Amino acid sequence: MPILNMEGPYPLNEESIDTNVNTKATGNYALGVFEGTLFRVRYVGRSDTDLNRRLNEHLGEPYTHFMRSYPSAAVYAYEKECLNFHDFGGSERLHNKIHPDKPEGYPHLKCPRCGL
Repeated sequence: MPILNMEGPYPLNEESIDTNVNTKATGNYALGVFEGTLFRVRYVGRSDTDLNRRLNEHLGEPYTHFMRSYPSAAVYAYEKECLNFHDFGGSERLHNKIHPDKPEGYPHLKCPRCGL
């Protein structure tokens, strides 16, 4: 079974996001639901500038909880997002419609798993 290596899960609501997520922070996240006691990842993403704001954009979507982590730079957040995307089934299993985008200013960066 793939491992996210993130903190949480936390309820996906405004109060929980504000309590558990730094503003103006680069970060990775996973959104999902509980099936019994198992957290099922349904979407993975990142923010290169403000993880708190990005998670708030997902309010009202069909997810009940989130997990998060703070890499030290956008490059590392991109690499982690790519690995999580592939580890959890890519667009075939996740709600992500496309492969993660490269961070701004890094056009030659490659996905560590598939080379995109």
